[in-house]
Amino acid sequence: MSNKIIPVVSSILLFSALSCQQKNMQVQTDSSDTLTEKKIVVYQVFTRLFGNQNTTNKPWGTLEENGVGKFNDFTDKALKEIKDLGVTHIWYTGVPHHALVNDYTKYGISNDDPDVVKGRAGSPYAVKDYYNVNPDLAVDPAKRLQEFEALIKRTHKQGLKVVIDIVPNHIARKYEGKSNPKGVRDFGADDDKTVEYKRDNNFYYIPNSKFEVPTDGNYKPLGGENHALADGKFEEIPAKWTGNGSRLAKPDINDWYETVKINYGVKPDGTKDFPALPDGFDKKDYKAHYEFWKDKSVPSSWVKFRDIALYWTAKGVDGFRYDMAEMVPVEFWSYMNSAVKMKNPNAFLLAEVYNPNEYRNYLHLGKMDYLYDKVQLYDTLKNIVQGRGLPQHLTGIQEDLKDIEHNMLHFLDNHDEQRLASPEFAGDAKKGKPLMVVSATISSSPTMIYFGQEVGEPGALDAGFGKHSRTSIFDYVGVPHHQRWMNGGKFDGGQLKPEEKELRDFYKRLLNFTIKSDALMGEFLSLQEDNLGANLGYDFGLYSFVRWSEKEKLVIITNFNQNTAVNCEVIVPADVVKKMNLKDGTFVLKDQLYGNSQSELKISNGVGKFKLSIQPGESFIYKL
Repeated sequence: MSNKIIPVVSSILLFSALSCQQKNMQVQTDSSDTLTEKKIVVYQVFTRLFGNQNTTNKPWGTLEENGVGKFNDFTDKALKEIKDLGVTHIWYTGVPHHALVNDYTKYGISNDDPDVVKGRAGSPYAVKDYYNVNPDLAVDPAKRLQEFEALIKRTHKQGLKVVIDIVPNHIARKYEGKSNPKGVRDFGADDDKTVEYKRDNNFYYIPNSKFEVPTDGNYKPLGGENHALADGKFEEIPAKWTGNGSRLAKPDINDWYETVKINYGVKPDGTKDFPALPDGFDKKDYKAHYEFWKDKSVPSSWVKFRDIALYWTAKGVDGFRYDMAEMVPVEFWSYMNSAVKMKNPNAFLLAEVYNPNEYRNYLHLGKMDYLYDKVQLYDTLKNIVQGRGLPQHLTGIQEDLKDIEHNMLHFLDNHDEQRLASPEFAGDAKKGKPLMVVSATISSSPTMIYFGQEVGEPGALDAGFGKHSRTSIFDYVGVPHHQRWMNGGKFDGGQLKPEEKELRDFYKRLLNFTIKSDALMGEFLSLQEDNLGANLGYDFGLYSFVRWSEKEKLVIITNFNQNTAVNCEVIVPADVVKKMNLKDGTFVLKDQLYGNSQSELKISNGVGKFKLSIQPGESFIYKL
C-alpha cells in the first residue's frame, strides 16, 4: 500500500484566535481545586497481557503454555512509544496481588482454590494482598515489589503519570496480607463473627452457616482440568456476604462469588453507622473535608483502605481508578480522597460510577476528580454506530452534564466492555473513528483508550473463562493485534498490517492534537439543530459543534454515515459567530491533521458558511 494516509473520521475545523477579547477558558475541577490547562489522555493497559509475546492462545492454557507479560516488558522504548501516542497517564490494570491459580508457595504465598477463582489467571478485582503486587508480573517473584517500583520510576522518567486500581467494595474470598507494614492488621482479623453486622467488622457474616461453592452445569473450574483443590468445596465458616451484596451462603454462579463484600458501617437495613457530612460540604475543598474527618471515629474498613491508598501514594503512584465506587458510601470517599489529596494535591482519582443521579455527589461530596461517562456518552455513541440512535442526541448529553463535563472521563474501549473493533460493537476499527473523534473532542474531560484499541484489536479469542468480544482479564492469553505492534519487544509496529499502521497513525494524530489544543479546554456549542433545519443538504448522520478559547477556535464535524457521502453547506449561526468573536470576511481553511484538503469560511452579516464535501468516515482538521 502507498504511504497515502486515509483521512480521519470527522471534520475538525480549526480557526485562529483572530483578535479575541473573551476570557481565556480554563477548567477547574470541583474536587481537588487544581487547574487543568490541557486535556488528559489515559492509556489503560492490562499489565499481565501487555508484554506477552506467546501466540499459543490455548483455551484455559497455563502460564507456561500461553505466556504472561512482566513489569520489565515496559521498557524505556515501550513507554516512549506510549507517550508519543499522545498519552499523559498510564493506568496499569491488575497490579495489586490478586487470587490466581499458580504455585508460588516457595515465595511464602498460599495456593488459591480454583473453586473461588474466576479463570486461571484470576480476576484483578479479587485482591488477595493489598500491600504487594501480582507475582505473575515479576521476573523474580521474590522481588516483585521492587520490580514494580522500578516500573514507576521508568514511567515517570518518560513524563507519564502512574495510575493503579483500588477495589474498596470487595476483596478476594481468601485474603492474606503477607506483606502488611508493621501494625497493619488483616481484613477480618478482629471481626466478631457471631453477628451479621458490627460497625468495626470488616465483613458482613451469615451466622451459623457454611459457605457453599455455587454450581452450574455448564461451568467447571479450569475448564474441567483435574486439580487437587478443585473439589467443589471452599472452607469459610461462617459464610460472608458476597462482593456484589448477595447474602446467601451459596451465592449464584453469576454473583461475584470469588469476592466478599467490605463493611463500611452501613447496616443491613441501609442506615449509616458513621457521621454525616454537614450541609454545604459539596462546596468545600478537600482540605475542609480532611479537617472534618480528623477527629471523627470511623469504621475500621475506612482506616484500612485509606492506609492502603497512602501506602501506594508514598511509593510514587500518581492516582487510582476505583472499582464500583458507587457501592461504597460517599462519606468514605470524602474521608479517603481528602487524605490522598493532602499527600498529593495533583492525584488523579477516577471512579467507576454508573448512576447519573449520583454523579455530583461522588464528585462534590466524595472528592473524585473523574467518573466514567458510560451510560450517557458511551452508550449513545455505541447506539449510533449500531444504527439504533441519532447523533443529534449528543447535544442533550452535553447540556445535561454541562456543570461537570470536565469530570466525565470518555472512553470507547476498556477491560469491562466489548472491544470497539469487535463485531458486537462497531464491527470494524475504521467505523470507530467518528466515535473516537467526538469522544475525544466534545468536552474538556480526559480521554481514555485501552491498549490494542489503537491498532484495531477485536478481542476475538476464546481464552477459556473469557470469551470473544472482550480481551480476557481472567486468562493467560495473548493480544494478537497488539503483539504485532510489539514486534518481539521492539515496540515499533514492525508486524502491523498497513491498515493497522494507518489506524495507529490516526490515534496518534488525534490524541496529540487533543493534549495540545487550547480550545478543547474552552466552551462548547452545538451546530446540529441550526444545520438540520437549514435545508442546505446537511444530513442527519452528521454531527457538528464548536469549541473555542481565546487562543483557538474549532468547528468539529463528524460523518457517522458508513455508506453516505454528504455535500452541503454548513452554517455557523450568528449567535455562535458572536460568542466566538469572529468577524465578517473570507478565510482559507487548511487541513491540519493530514494537510491534504482546504476550504473557505465566509462570514457575512455575522453569519458564517462554508462548503463541505465529506465522504463516509472522512475527516479533516482545518485551521484558519
